[in-house]
Amino acid sequence: MTGQSDNGPRFRLDCAGKTLDLTTAPAIMGIVNLTPDSFFDGGRFFGASTAPDLDMALERALGMVSAGAEIIDVGGESTRPGADAVSTEDEIRRTVPFIEHLRSRTDALISIDTWKSDVAEQALRAGANIVNDISGFTFDAAMPEVCGRHRCGIVLMHTPVRPGSMNWSHNTGNAGHDVVSTVLDFLKHSIGIALSHGIEAIVTDPGIGFGKSVEENFRLLSRLDELHALGYPVLAGVSRKSFLGQAIRRSGQELPPPSERLDATTSANTVALLNGADILRVHDVEAAVQARSVVLALRRSCGGQA
Repeated sequence: MTGQSDNGPRFRLDCAGKTLDLTTAPAIMGIVNLTPDSFFDGGRFFGASTAPDLDMALERALGMVSAGAEIIDVGGESTRPGADAVSTEDEIRRTVPFIEHLRSRTDALISIDTWKSDVAEQALRAGANIVNDISGFTFDAAMPEVCGRHRCGIVLMHTPVRPGSMNWSHNTGNAGHDVVSTVLDFLKHSIGIALSHGIEAIVTDPGIGFGKSVEENFRLLSRLDELHALGYPVLAGVSRKSFLGQAIRRSGQELPPPSERLDATTSANTVALLNGADILRVHDVEAAVQARSVVLALRRSCGGQA
């Protein structure tokens, strides 16, 4: 499962019968939010209906695959700070029919973005290969058993609090704490749970933008490679997040909205790749693919040392 190259760890993961190959290049995970209230693309697929338009969402997802995404991450509940909770039934209704629809049209890996074991169960039966759990197995005690039984891939993310009580500037501890050490300790615990349930296809995610200050987010971005000490690939999810808006905000002006954060996102994705990210989770696949191509060209020109 795990290998080592001159550029650091490289991985090949078996995710419910499909291979996520990270041995030659980082992967791009395209985001499809089937939600009315996600911070950037909420409501994109709803129109006047209370249920997402599966054909619109399918066109979006297949376009991402054509643009170079190896994974499509499907979400049915917003995890933005202060988001309203969604019932298990509603989350299944939003996501599972779409996953069935998508699986019939592509061989790309499909990820379900959920912390609920019942949603994960139904999504995996419908054809998903990966569970992207923002809680790192801390919100639903039944989730590890479901993932172990399906032998799926798992993304274990660090989050200090539930989204409903989170805010963009929440600090993970006191002013003197080391956010990287905090994240590493949390993920070690999550990995231990995964391994105890026979889960081997593990990806770690430091949870950039989740319950962390702007400074902590940038510290994690600059030290991503330290997460490889855990022995697993690292996912970076920075796409259009608020901390990037804070970085590009001009003095005396309002925070730029998510729609104006693409250039900042591409810059941050490039930094993430240079600092060891194995997967980029993004709204804008074409821009991320270009950033990946530039970083890979740089590495080739530098003999693999960049």
